[in-house]
Amino acid sequence: MDLLLTHGYFLGEDPKEREIMKPYAPLGLLYLSSHLRARGFDVEIYDSTFGAREELFRLIETEQPRWVGIYGNLLTRRNALAIAAAAQACGCRVVLGGPEPANYAAEYLDAGADAIVAGEGEVALEALLRADDFAQVPGIQYRDGGGVARNAAAPLIADLDAQPWPDRERIDIDRYLGAWRSRHGRGSVSVITARGCPYHCRWCSHSVYGKTHRRRSPASVAEEVAWIAKRYNPEMLWMADDVFTIHPGWIMKYAEEMRRRDLKIPFECITRADRMNPQMARTLADLGCFRVWIGSESGSQKILDAMQRGVRVEQVREAVRLLRDHGIETGMFLMWGYDGEEMTDIEATVEHVKNCRPDIFLTTVSYPIKGTPYYDGVAAKLVRIGDWRESTDRDVRIAGRHSRRFYQFADQLLRSEVSGSVVEADVARRGLRETFAEVEA
Repeated sequence: MDLLLTHGYFLGEDPKEREIMKPYAPLGLLYLSSHLRARGFDVEIYDSTFGAREELFRLIETEQPRWVGIYGNLLTRRNALAIAAAAQACGCRVVLGGPEPANYAAEYLDAGADAIVAGEGEVALEALLRADDFAQVPGIQYRDGGGVARNAAAPLIADLDAQPWPDRERIDIDRYLGAWRSRHGRGSVSVITARGCPYHCRWCSHSVYGKTHRRRSPASVAEEVAWIAKRYNPEMLWMADDVFTIHPGWIMKYAEEMRRRDLKIPFECITRADRMNPQMARTLADLGCFRVWIGSESGSQKILDAMQRGVRVEQVREAVRLLRDHGIETGMFLMWGYDGEEMTDIEATVEHVKNCRPDIFLTTVSYPIKGTPYYDGVAAKLVRIGDWRESTDRDVRIAGRHSRRFYQFADQLLRSEVSGSVVEADVARRGLRETFAEVEA
């Protein structure tokens, strides 16, 4: 075997996701697999989502692949390191990719990786599997003497239509559908129509695709959706692009392709408020879109500008209104604790959500991801909690920022105000005042 691909996310180790139970297949690995197999490489996938690390370790020991490729992100660091160590102990070479490893190349290389792919993976990984000399492989980082060598970036794939579809048949998609159906009564399959996001949000990582935006043709996507519908018969789709509605003309042509195939499958997607207008909302409704997620982040224009979101609070409200008018649910992502946020900004966010009345909203406390402008801006104030190998970028604290208890009260205030619970809102406001002076150590 030339390469065993895995990703180190184990659903059995994630009680929060088991409660939500909305898992999706690792499309990035499936695209790598189809690309490499089309070029004659012997590639297998261990989909760890429904697996166990002991089973994966036995597979590595038994099959002895030439390379073990591990997708890593900020949530799977500990597992990625454990898999790398197990592979190294069996004499396998180890390559890591995904959004995190290139930002911590020295740490991952010291922990057992032979190479780190920085950026889009297909071209770099193909070259790596063919190479005798790492110096000739574009897009990788590796140990060279006492330092980390960083080769020139691999070329991005210009024609995504020329790429084979993700290797869904190499894993058990029915397990994903079964998990969804047993909990939610309907199964979902994810689809990617584009790569990259050209926007400049300071907290968002662009470490894999950069700030490019390359899109497949509407006909190619419609053909894949038709195949998915026939092969798996899902009740819904997740259009997993960073911004599905980024190009209105593309959406209109895609709608034409779907009508031509007499195909309509309910789906949800993500948009930006500035990429929504009456025609877009109407077309999404005609396509079967039942929910659109919007990165609102804050109800304070000051905070949105600090984030370089490039949208106005009023645009978010108008986008939600347009979608509601066309019978489409809205979900809203919100972020507490961004640099410069004050009590007035929290109150503005509460009023914003009350005004918008989204069907669902999710909150998080901002965390700096290495490699982003946000991380660089607060780097001098970062305090790591625990050993790097056992922690994630979510575990770092920003010295001087309000305490986590403070943001718990902010969350309580938001939810009680939206639900109309006056008593709980008063309790939350009192909690905010009492914890205002509490800061991260």
